[in-house]
Amino acid sequence: MAVNYNRLWKILIDKNMNKTQLKEAAKISSNAIAKMGKNKPVSIDTIVKVCKVLQCDIGDVMEINTSE
Repeated sequence: MAVNYNRLWKILIDKNMNKTQLKEAAKISSNAIAKMGKNKPVSIDTIVKVCKVLQCDIGDVMEINTSE
């Protein structure tokens, strides 16, 4: 199962926010940002923190490809 965070990066562009700003606002680790940059899974807690900061839903920041 593959995770894809392309939707998250598009939201950051739309909100004129960079990864460092997201990391600080959501109080998540650099490791979590790096994992998302490589489309690796992160904890639900991390995703929830990101969604709260961006005021969106989980499906707005990631998608799961079940065919892989």
